[in-house]
Amino acid sequence: MGPRVKIQLVVACALIDADRRVLIAQRPEGKQLAGLWEFPGGKLEPGESPEAALIRELEEELGISTQTACLAPLSFASHSYESFHLLMPLYVCRKWQGVPQAREHAALKWVRPQQLRDYPMPPADEPLIAPLCDLL
Repeated sequence: MGPRVKIQLVVACALIDADRRVLIAQRPEGKQLAGLWEFPGGKLEPGESPEAALIRELEEELGISTQTACLAPLSFASHSYESFHLLMPLYVCRKWQGVPQAREHAALKWVRPQQLRDYPMPPADEPLIAPLCDLL
């Protein structure tokens, strides 16, 4: 057995609009991986389900609300960083209330799935592009 690794569970969401575009968010200055584009989401709080965390994070980060029934699991990423291992389920959401606003990000952008590779992303987000392209 190798050394023990800290597992960090983070949840992400691919918001998909009526034109089949996906929302990506740019990480702000001062944060790790600043300037890179990511799928919105975040860390789970103790005792929180992935769906509850995603609903909370979408409200905090984008000012939108949705329900568990509107979240469909699509894929997940498993990526080793230097000090931890990230496990990140990706959910698809096509139904929400409100207009997404960049409350915690530098910018938001709606892009076609095949254009996602044109935006630099954290290494953990990159493997999530192919399942999204297959879906859309």
